Amino acid sequence: MPPKCLFKSRILWSTAVACQLLLGSNGPALLCQDQSSPPAQAQPKIPDPTHAEVQPRLDVDRDPIPSPDAEESVPVSTTSSPASTHPGEVQKRQDGMYTMHQDVDEVLLTCAVVDAKGRVITDLTRGDFRVWEEGVAQTTSSFLHQDQPVSLGILVDDSGSMRDKRAAVNEAALDLLNASNPQDGTFIVNFADRAFLDQGFTSDIGALNRGLSRFDSKGTTALYDAVAASADELAKHGKLPKQVLLVITDGADNASRLGLEQAIRRVQNLGGPVVYAIGLLFGADKEESERAKSALERLSQETGGIAYFPHSLRDLDGIAMEVAHDIRDQYTIGYRSSKPASLEGYRIVRVEANVPKYGKLIVRTRKGYYARRAQPQRTQTAQEITR
Repeated sequence: MPPKCLFKSRILWSTAVACQLLLGSNGPALLCQDQSSPPAQAQPKIPDPTHAEVQPRLDVDRDPIPSPDAEESVPVSTTSSPASTHPGEVQKRQDGMYTMHQDVDEVLLTCAVVDAKGRVITDLTRGDFRVWEEGVAQTTSSFLHQDQPVSLGILVDDSGSMRDKRAAVNEAALDLLNASNPQDGTFIVNFADRAFLDQGFTSDIGALNRGLSRFDSKGTTALYDAVAASADELAKHGKLPKQVLLVITDGADNASRLGLEQAIRRVQNLGGPVVYAIGLLFGADKEESERAKSALERLSQETGGIAYFPHSLRDLDGIAMEVAHDIRDQYTIGYRSSKPASLEGYRIVRVEANVPKYGKLIVRTRKGYYARRAQPQRTQTAQEITR
């Protein structure tokens, strides 16, 4: 069948408006594109993110996720709110969800905190944190520590070397899903030389299991392209402000059109998400293992996540549980930059937590962000939490 230019979950294209392209390449798109346009359709209703979406059959068609490869000139669109909503105001919606609204120019940081022994610290308060941007202390404007549902993308390497590992990987991924917040919205991507969206956003564990099972391990590893495409999927279709990607691979990238720096910039330009990585490198040769480890550590550290390198497949289940709990035990800190929004570009961010009884604390969060001009009269949903 001819390739499609819009996102599809195997047979149905997404109704999302094609985003302006972000990474500065003038070459062809990362994945298949088509010049034709779909017929005009009525605007669909936005589904409740806490309910499983109706999914198409997964055994009919299989289309790749296209990924942008040029510089985006406008910010990613955010959820609009009534003009009467004030920043920081918590409101109860008709569906029972509680929403805290923040201005679009507020910087939101998802932070995980551990002590010197790696133990997760979960009882900190707003006053325990300090935030710096470009070396200048910032005043926090919002703070939340609660088990919030997330928009989650699980990316699994489907290259030839993964064939004997997929059963264990899929089992660990399902364990993670079962240990996660039941209101998470999750999608599944299997990638080799191209990335395939094998299950769109849903909370239905059965549908996610079927998406994980749609693999045919062969070919090469276009990891960076898959990360860029999946970050774009989160930005366009993720209904929840807290966003995470989990990448599972057994080797270094050897097929992407993007480089590592471009993939990291793509994630940062979209305001997140946090990237967790699991590198199954125990079977790779030394040179490839070192290259893959360096890339996965850089990708996760720059976005506030963490990279794991198990010694065998037996370690996967334990790591999956650790990732699930880490995601659910994070803090969300917001601040409005003291630097004018008109000064666009990359800004370095640093967060520290100081509680004498815990000794030295380590805060994991993204290393920085790309500032864009604020658009007046627009707000975004900063937190969505159920009672």
